[in-house]
Amino acid sequence: MKNNQRLILDRRQILQAGLAATCLTIGSAEKSAAASSSDTEESRIRNGWIDAHVHIWTPDVQAYPLAKEYGPSSLQPPSFTPVELMTHAAPCDVTRVVLIQMSFYGFDNKYMLDVIAEQPSVYRGVAVIDTSQDPRTKMAELRSAGVRGFRIGDAKRWRDSLEMRTMWTCGAEQELAMCLLINPQELPAVSAMCRDYPRTPVVIDHIARIGAEGTIDPQDLEALSRLADFDRVRVKLSAFYALGDKRPPHRELGPMIEKMLSRFGRERLMWATDCPYQVQGNRTYRDSIDLIRTELDFLSNEDREWILRKTAEAQFFAS
Repeated sequence: MKNNQRLILDRRQILQAGLAATCLTIGSAEKSAAASSSDTEESRIRNGWIDAHVHIWTPDVQAYPLAKEYGPSSLQPPSFTPVELMTHAAPCDVTRVVLIQMSFYGFDNKYMLDVIAEQPSVYRGVAVIDTSQDPRTKMAELRSAGVRGFRIGDAKRWRDSLEMRTMWTCGAEQELAMCLLINPQELPAVSAMCRDYPRTPVVIDHIARIGAEGTIDPQDLEALSRLADFDRVRVKLSAFYALGDKRPPHRELGPMIEKMLSRFGRERLMWATDCPYQVQGNRTYRDSIDLIRTELDFLSNEDREWILRKTAEAQFFAS
């Protein structure tokens, strides 16, 4: 009798052990599949292109109030959310985006920060701050929330501003870029600041708007090219819709881009659309990216890898 009980017990233990092993195997397989899926998604994001300059906003002005000088009618188009952005970007293999704080929100970066928090592997931010309110503390706070740069303009006033000098110093210390919305006539003032703060990362938006009047002035182009002497300066090849002929395929911008390539090198050039403005009217997202991706024969495949991904990745996604 004892032997029969032991046999029954042994069989029960074997069955229980087998069931446990099966459950463990199934659980491990599910975890492995989930990990593999996660790895695949991360790889997809990592290997896609980066749009280094996009503005977003929401029509929900209750949750995200506009600055006092703006009203709902200022929102043109009325809405440009991340979902709407990706309907344009994803078909062009763009998987990561640098968000630029929209002027509608003034110094309140909350909408941009909430979007970054929702998908931190996809988005980084360039914020706008009130420089009179302890910029060093604010910059550090925003860095921890995914911000990697700060948009500034009116270059001729920078050298006389203690707060602006604090920003440039903090930028060097915390690897935060000064992202410059400037016109060509401000390039000498930019050069002066770069001499004073050679360790501060600098990103020139929209090729310094050279060609915004319809023609590309060689003197403006030479002034921008001289900034290549400062090795922390990078240039955004962006807002093609607003430069030169202002219509696709934008090939007339090729000589300017080729000069930027020869002076700055591919490691210091990054592409961007300036959406949503790139996709208004008859303009398309593809019009912008294809200038770099297919239209300019002087670009090598490695040039395109840097301009469409690697430079922006190094500047905005490296940490």
